[in-house]
Amino acid sequence: MTVKSNSNNKLKLGKKNMGKNFRRSFTGENGEEFNLESYLFEACDILRGNMDASDFKAYIFPMLFYKRVSDVYDEEYQTLLEDTQNEKFANNPINHRFIIPEGCHWSDLRKITKDVGIKIQKSMQEIGKANPDTLYDIFGDANWGYKERLSDETLIDLIEHFSTETLSVSKVPDDHMGNGYEFLIKKFADDSGHTAAEFYTNRTVVSLMIKIVKPQTNESIYDPTCGTGGMLLECINYLKRNKKDFRTLSLYGQEKNTVSSGIARMNTFLHGYEDAKIKQGDTLEKPVFLVGDKIKKFDVILANPPYSIKKWNRQGWEQDPYGRNIYGTPPQGKADFAFLEHIVVSLSKKGRATILFPHGVLFRDGENELRKNLIKDDKLEAVIGLGPDLFYNSPMESCIVVLRKNKDAKHKNKILFIDALDLVERSGNKNYLSEQNIELISKLFENFSTVKGRSYVANYKEIEKNNFLLSLPLYIKNTKKTKIIPIRTAFLFFRVLECFNFTNHCDSNFVKIKKESVL
Repeated sequence: MTVKSNSNNKLKLGKKNMGKNFRRSFTGENGEEFNLESYLFEACDILRGNMDASDFKAYIFPMLFYKRVSDVYDEEYQTLLEDTQNEKFANNPINHRFIIPEGCHWSDLRKITKDVGIKIQKSMQEIGKANPDTLYDIFGDANWGYKERLSDETLIDLIEHFSTETLSVSKVPDDHMGNGYEFLIKKFADDSGHTAAEFYTNRTVVSLMIKIVKPQTNESIYDPTCGTGGMLLECINYLKRNKKDFRTLSLYGQEKNTVSSGIARMNTFLHGYEDAKIKQGDTLEKPVFLVGDKIKKFDVILANPPYSIKKWNRQGWEQDPYGRNIYGTPPQGKADFAFLEHIVVSLSKKGRATILFPHGVLFRDGENELRKNLIKDDKLEAVIGLGPDLFYNSPMESCIVVLRKNKDAKHKNKILFIDALDLVERSGNKNYLSEQNIELISKLFENFSTVKGRSYVANYKEIEKNNFLLSLPLYIKNTKKTKIIPIRTAFLFFRVLECFNFTNHCDSNFVKIKKESVL
């Protein structure tokens, strides 16, 4: 292969889309400052008007990964050539992380002016076939040849934009590349409406979930609904922060959504973690991680399952070939407990899990027998109640359910309840958990004790007396907290009152809200 420069143009950074998030800058080609996040965001601008923003991910992520693979190949080639002065050796596929078939390098795309989308799609397919163990199907199934959506001119603009910078490891290290990728994932989540929960989980909640299970070196980590792989990668970051060997982790993830599973694979690659095993498929219908005909066991499991899905194979679950219906069969309109049962069965002897659920799993009528059987099995270690708006684009309150295969002796036949509903904070239009509150909640969990108004250790008899309901108010008493109404909601409420001349007695409060609100 002839190595060609992929950077003929300088990147011109515009200000129109730059905000406080665009901070990660590097020295780019020709000594120019290269801002990775702006670079990625401007790629999205090229597609605006051609499709909905929610569809950008199916095109931007594969192109970014394609460019990275080509530039890494070129970088390896140049290093090998300088070391050996042997072009044949430098081009030998065995000396490269990835094989790029003849005619499928990024530089080959730049030669095409007609039927560009078809060339892109074919090149991606050929790269996948040439790297069956690592890159097969990683680029997704987007229709690049649909010219009514993506004209040749638009795709040429996209190719030339990505060509303005070299995305080699020396220019953009794995950590920085991964951070830029995560930025783009979050940006798509913020802009994608109700579909955001399919591929992005509030990172502060993820931090809390990981702090509770505490992944260790040499452990296996699994996410059965992994989205874009954020929870798995955060486990690596956790070990890095604690100065432990993260390279010994084994990462596994399954994701039903084809686009999201591809993004997850790219995500782990771009973070420099190539050994992660990410598979596409429906975890409930067809789990892919098996040992023989049995479910594979994992040390740590993290999950944010799609909440309360209605269309799932309940009938098949009644006769599940893997024996996962250990507590019974969940109702048709609520598959939450099916995911919980799958996770319990997937726990190793030292296994522990944290699952993000809606509060409904704690008290819904149709799941009472399931809760009863779970509690009797003594795998439920804690319930942590969180506040609203921590699911993306959903106002419902969430909770973290903590499971452990084998509890410590002092925890047996007991469940810890933690009321953290008032520990959620707000910045802009997003709710989050501060580092201080994450630390507080995790300490409450570690202490496993009753703290008045905040936590309570309930024994089996108490829970049985409450008909196996797990609602926090049944166990944590005297926790009357002022209901916090969002400023925007309060403002609109007073506007309605004002229309009906009902605000004379509360004018001072109305003025105060208007002054303090950020609208």
